[in-house]
Amino acid sequence: MDNEKKQIAFIVNPKSGTQDKQDILQWISEKIDKEKYAFDIFYTQYAGHATEIAKQKADEGIYAVVAIGGDGTINEIARSLIHTGTALGIIPCGSGNGLARHLHIPLEPYHAIDVFNEGQTITIDYGTINNIPFFCTCGVGFDAFVSLQFSKAGRRGALTYLETTLLECLKYRPETYELEIDGSASRYKAFLIACGNASQYGNNAYITPQATLDDGLLDVTILEPFTVLDVPALSFQLFNKTIDQNSRIKTFRCKKLNIHRNKSGVIHYDGDPVMMGEDVEVEIKQKGLQVIVPRNVGNKSLNMPTLLRKAQFYFNGLKQINEGILDDIATKNRQLLDMGKRQFKKNPK
Repeated sequence: MDNEKKQIAFIVNPKSGTQDKQDILQWISEKIDKEKYAFDIFYTQYAGHATEIAKQKADEGIYAVVAIGGDGTINEIARSLIHTGTALGIIPCGSGNGLARHLHIPLEPYHAIDVFNEGQTITIDYGTINNIPFFCTCGVGFDAFVSLQFSKAGRRGALTYLETTLLECLKYRPETYELEIDGSASRYKAFLIACGNASQYGNNAYITPQATLDDGLLDVTILEPFTVLDVPALSFQLFNKTIDQNSRIKTFRCKKLNIHRNKSGVIHYDGDPVMMGEDVEVEIKQKGLQVIVPRNVGNKSLNMPTLLRKAQFYFNGLKQINEGILDDIATKNRQLLDMGKRQFKKNPK
């Protein structure tokens, strides 16, 4: 009796990420617990279509709507599920997968499907930027500019994003922003201002490393102007989850942030760029979205990294640096060897 089963709608964005979705749909059919669930699959046909489908399903009161895609697809679906009885599920296959990573949802779609059979439902906060919902991060400045350039690139994936970032970072000029933080005024010249509900952009780039999903607060990171000499440390700390310790960084928490800039420009929400005016308002909304997560993941484990986990981030960062040094040494050794061979050929005696 399907009426006795929980109803799930899987929404597929065929254009998101770099992965073929047909295998995922086959795995869903094979692995989903058919004693517990009845499910339907929907394909998006245009921007905003996922929002429409999710709203219809939430109005019907089904158990869950599952996003098969990246953070953009997740945003489209989740915005229709806030303050409803319908939970969000995630099968990550985007470029960054920031929310899935924060929620410890397996990044391999084959294993992410198991979360629906064995997982649990928790309730998280979400944010708004000029009344547009976001669930991971939003911001103004360089990260928004890169999101805009990335959207024009024609190719997806982490490598394209990294290429875009490297090409633009030394050309971008910081702006001056007037901030009102929970009623208190301040002024900053900044490379970017990032607001996090979750801790990262995606790809383990932790721009708001201490952010939690259920504390009713925004975590704000301001990156002040820097030089090319600061780039290695900033890059290391971004992926090492310690960027808030850099002297070029200012961080604080608040419920509401008003940003005024000198001219209109791009903002981003969950990596999607949009043009906005001079005034930008960011606000946290408490406990508005139900999400299906792994059974062994509770809010405390999501929000409070253990000493062991912090140590792992640190040693992972050291490993990346050491690998880079070794690669550099190996390259230089090859160059010296080649130079020696050429010299020997010229002067064999």
